[in-house]
Amino acid sequence: MKKKIALAGNPNVGKSTIFNALTGMHQHTGNWPGKTVSQAIGEFQYRGMEYELIDLPGTYSLISHSEEETVTRNFLCFEEYDAVIVVCDSLCLERNLNLALQILEITPNVVVCINLLDEARKKKVMINLELLEKKLGVPVVGTEARKKKGIDCLLEKLHSLESERKKPTKVRYSRKVEEKVMELEAILKKKEITDIPLRWLALRLIEKDPVLEKEITDHWKISLSEDQAISKVLETNSDIGKDIFASAIMQKSEQLTKEVVSYQNPDYEKRSRKIDKILTSKRTGIPLMLLMLMVIFWLTITGANYPSQLLFDFFSHIEGYVVNFLEFISCPSWLNSLLVGGIYKTLSWVVSVMLPPMAIFFPLFTLLEDLGVLPRIAFNLDKGFQKCCACGKQALCMMMGFGCNAVGVIGTRIIDSKRERLIAILTNNFVPCNGRFPTIIVMISMFLVAANSSGIASISQVLWLTFIILLGIGMTFLISFLLSKTLLKGLPSSFTLELPPYRKPQFFKVIVRSIFDKTLHVLFRAVVVTIPAGTLIWLLANISIGNMSILAHVNNFLDPFGKMIGVDGVILTAFLLGFPANEIVLPIMLMSYLSLGTITDYASISELKTLLIDHGWTILTAINMIILCLFHFPCSTTCLTIKKETGSIKWMLYSILIPTICGIILCLLTTFFFRLFN
Repeated sequence: MKKKIALAGNPNVGKSTIFNALTGMHQHTGNWPGKTVSQAIGEFQYRGMEYELIDLPGTYSLISHSEEETVTRNFLCFEEYDAVIVVCDSLCLERNLNLALQILEITPNVVVCINLLDEARKKKVMINLELLEKKLGVPVVGTEARKKKGIDCLLEKLHSLESERKKPTKVRYSRKVEEKVMELEAILKKKEITDIPLRWLALRLIEKDPVLEKEITDHWKISLSEDQAISKVLETNSDIGKDIFASAIMQKSEQLTKEVVSYQNPDYEKRSRKIDKILTSKRTGIPLMLLMLMVIFWLTITGANYPSQLLFDFFSHIEGYVVNFLEFISCPSWLNSLLVGGIYKTLSWVVSVMLPPMAIFFPLFTLLEDLGVLPRIAFNLDKGFQKCCACGKQALCMMMGFGCNAVGVIGTRIIDSKRERLIAILTNNFVPCNGRFPTIIVMISMFLVAANSSGIASISQVLWLTFIILLGIGMTFLISFLLSKTLLKGLPSSFTLELPPYRKPQFFKVIVRSIFDKTLHVLFRAVVVTIPAGTLIWLLANISIGNMSILAHVNNFLDPFGKMIGVDGVILTAFLLGFPANEIVLPIMLMSYLSLGTITDYASISELKTLLIDHGWTILTAINMIILCLFHFPCSTTCLTIKKETGSIKWMLYSILIPTICGIILCLLTTFFFRLFN
């Protein structure tokens, strides 16, 4: 029979590295039942014993605020398991022991793993592991998980856990609380509750956590708060505040840290504090943040050009073989055109345009995360989002949206408040994803930058792109504020934002994790929805009514409204048909202008500009094209993600309407002022 082991710890303590070191390739991921929170389960063997390791979501406390914290707490409180490994950061021991002490109140079967000892050694921070083990009353082991040092010792401690005598330390509260605990324990002994320590249950009843009380009622099918004897005890402790519990645990954690940790260099964090003063300063924080974003965007755009062209050439080469094969099997010409000109070309466009920038952006983004820079960016934007009655963590989700809005929507899981999470979801599309960057950049290159500009890397292009990005960020703040005052009223919630230590990132693991967990996952979703889209586009372009294709009829129908907002019907049709993937908007537009039956590419920027001008384009058309590209409905992949994350079609429809209405209003304004002054 397998032993079930839970792996718990704060975020950014190396928990995933421990998990990978123990389980190797014997692991799989999914979602917790009824939750959108990811679940990782692995298996390993040691001394003939089989173990199942459950990686619990990272949390700072068992006082539940977010969905992740609820999953962790409910597992530790109500599920069956044999032991818990609590991973702590050697440089943040005081904060990490706070969680360990809370878990020790639930179960004595705990192994405390002090990870990242190599970083502590570099900064001359010494931890007396033997003394800490004696003080905690449970096994303690030190590890350097990245180098797999200490893993064998951890396995040995885990294997011998049952045979060891454990007397876990207890957090002592005020005399009044301890008296109430004794009274409640005596009452609870008469109940049929055997799988949870009665002391812990008594403490939670005194704490009066309504969410936990509901979980207790659902689990044991009894309502403890309605018990007369319990109610009588609880009525007399109304003056006991919730802070008393957190304060006592923090004091105990602080005391333990002082006893077991010594510093040969008390100023070991001096350099980090100096960097923080620069990155989080009111004067330098925001400019440096913008500079980093500009560099990331520049690297993404310029770096993606060559591999994108290689993919285009590869698919063009393969296309010939596909056509020959279809002719060899005597495929009808209409079906040949549908399969190649419709589905194949649409798929090749999406893959060629999406894959390279995502494969560059996501690793760069993850590197910033591993370095510890992203939390500083969230810190800089926190006050802005607080003024909008939103959450500072929305900044992280917004930045993820630059790579892919679907990933940004998934990233909103880190936001505790459901109201604030919905605000972040509804506004994530206001920043351009990598699927919209190519179109925006082409418009900038043709109409907003001088003809003698030295390519995409020119300063003027970078500045224009930055301005457009800032417009999207500004609109994110504005709509977040309006939503918090209308559709999603409420006050901003407070949250604990950790500024983790700066660390040297693991480049190989970053690349693998970002490509497989994000890039290929999003690409697969895009491909799935692009296949029927390619079919629809081909049908509209090749089926005629009268002497015109259906696509031309749609263009003519939308043209009056398009002219009113400063564009034309072809542009509006391209955005509508580009719903499956933003990458195909420009090719659809060219197909309509050239009256071709298949998606097409442009030979050069200058030829494309000539074509557009011949079809009535002006600088106003280009500006409004950029506005619509920045502010329009999310792609189908993002919409499906929103539906899945919110569990409601209503919020998906709101996510479609809000940016689209904003784009139309802005186009009307630019058209009005352009015509007023010209």
